[in-house]
Amino acid sequence: MALELLTDILIIFAIALIVGIIFNRIKVPPLVAFILTGIIVGPFGFSIIHDQDQVRSLAEIGIILLLFTIGLEFSFKDLWKIRLIAIIGGALQVGLSFAFFFGLALLNGLPVNEAVLLGFLFSLSSTAIVLKILHQTGEMDSPHGSIALGILIFQDLAAIPMIMAIPFLASIPQFNPMPLLSGEALVSLVVRDLAIVLVLVAAAKWIIPRVMYEISRSRNQELFLLFVILTCFGVAWMVSFTGISIAIGALLAGLIISGSEYSHQAASIVLPFRDIFTSFFFISVGMLVNIQFLFDNFWFVAFLIVIVIIVKALLATAAPLALGYPLRTAVMTGLALAQIGEFSFIIAQSGFITGILPFGIYQTFLVVALITMAATPFVIGLSQPITTILCEIPALSKVARGSCSTDDTSIRRVKKDHLVIIGYGVTGRNLALTARKAGIEYTIIELNPDLVTEARKQGEPVVFGDATTEGVLEHAGIPTARIAVVAINDPVATRKIVSISRSLAHGISIIVRTRYISEVEALKEGGADEVIAEEFETSVEIFTVVLNKYFVPRDRIESFIIDVRANGYRILRSRTPVQGTLSDLLRNIPNTTITAFTVEHNSPLEGKTLGEFNLRKRHNILVLAIRRGDSVITGLSGESRLEGGDIAIVYAIPDDIAKGAVLFKRAET
Repeated sequence: MALELLTDILIIFAIALIVGIIFNRIKVPPLVAFILTGIIVGPFGFSIIHDQDQVRSLAEIGIILLLFTIGLEFSFKDLWKIRLIAIIGGALQVGLSFAFFFGLALLNGLPVNEAVLLGFLFSLSSTAIVLKILHQTGEMDSPHGSIALGILIFQDLAAIPMIMAIPFLASIPQFNPMPLLSGEALVSLVVRDLAIVLVLVAAAKWIIPRVMYEISRSRNQELFLLFVILTCFGVAWMVSFTGISIAIGALLAGLIISGSEYSHQAASIVLPFRDIFTSFFFISVGMLVNIQFLFDNFWFVAFLIVIVIIVKALLATAAPLALGYPLRTAVMTGLALAQIGEFSFIIAQSGFITGILPFGIYQTFLVVALITMAATPFVIGLSQPITTILCEIPALSKVARGSCSTDDTSIRRVKKDHLVIIGYGVTGRNLALTARKAGIEYTIIELNPDLVTEARKQGEPVVFGDATTEGVLEHAGIPTARIAVVAINDPVATRKIVSISRSLAHGISIIVRTRYISEVEALKEGGADEVIAEEFETSVEIFTVVLNKYFVPRDRIESFIIDVRANGYRILRSRTPVQGTLSDLLRNIPNTTITAFTVEHNSPLEGKTLGEFNLRKRHNILVLAIRRGDSVITGLSGESRLEGGDIAIVYAIPDDIAKGAVLFKRAET
């Protein structure tokens, strides 16, 4: 039995890998590749898999983990920030889509419960596919990306009562479209559900955070994983006794943990398991697709596909338009949401099992949903030319509040150009303090729960989690950060963090603190821009003390420090520099450096022009730029004047910088 299951799994993965590689080349989402794999191996394909019940059991685990991670990633705080888009926009989109497809089903003579279920199915869009495409194209922070995110969050929440309504829809007789619960049954239902809510609230507030804190203190990732899985399946099992599906119980389990500081770490641990088991769900869906049915009803199915894409795009466009967003933004949002979602598969499968959906309609839905999802990248790709054409039509622009711009300050913005500090030890704390005083926005990542608690009490923006996982780094904003500083003591973890950070953000500057010079080369090869070795810096501090004892002048000591640091690290820099940066200049012209000086009040340079003082000729110091308040002055000339409080960015050899430093300091009186 076990050998047969293992054989089936190997066959499934092999075919899914081949199909996935082909689909990746033509930019089709992997989810569609999994469904096609199910079609190939299923009973309506080549009947390769014999034990389909085992595959469906694995699929159920996938659904549990999928809803659990959705609950983990959900944040009431984030929803509140985009409440106008999520609640009003989402309600408009779901309500309009439901009304259209529900009415269409009734007009075609379908029973009320079947029409309601079809309204549910066609009102949802694919969160996984849309967000992945927007992330790949860098449009998550765009106006239409933010609106789509808000509507998708609302859809995910709306899917919960839709799934819970399936048993009630299944109990509705076709001749009675308005069934009512008896008073006793209604009271029993309310009391039972209220009791569960109270238990879950108590667990979320007092029990689970305390247990997770104690486990986190142990630094044992295996125990943390076991507790997360236990919470997921334990809550799902408990909720199932009330008649609510296990999947919804898993979602509630995720919501319980989502409010804690451990949610992102939990999500990063569960994510690989979720992806594997979720793939089995979509493979199991593919096994139910009857290709012969598609061939027999090809033109009807093709007509439905066109209708679904056009109608969903139009209705999803209407929602942001009603909220006053520009035509271009609204149309791009509508095209992004013009497919059927993964939650629809879950609802449809439950509806088919409970007998609400007949075989023919279920097959039609599967094919239409599959093709609309596969078409999503191409539909989104058409958004720019379509919006350009529409915005050139005066009548449409006038109706859409006279604007086709995409500027909208009410859209939620994520952090950009911020600093990510990995590790909240002595180095991390000092760096955070300095960044805060300098007005630099930053985020901290820390795995020690005690340090996280301490940082939160001090009001620090800290994320609990293991920075060696991609999900935690993404949550801290690595893809949009300017600089990441790795200040932890684990050399293996440090190399992994550098590698993942570089893969997430090619343009980010990565600065690493390490213990030994021997680790510098490997970190450079892994993607670090600057590596500061404690072993080396300790020697610098020692010879600084020694030279002071011998009364060596301070300017000469500073010159030694700059020169030793430059020579000590240059030989270890093997990473290919990015073309066109100042780092290239320093690497290719030996014994030079770039630094910054504050022009102090009453200094020799205050009030002087560059031509008047002639720093370049008299002191071999070139001023590259001047920072004055929030502005940076470049393209300097001899008429450029230095004022007190300016920050001058200068370029010279270490000796000249050390000698010229006194020119920027206040003159002694």
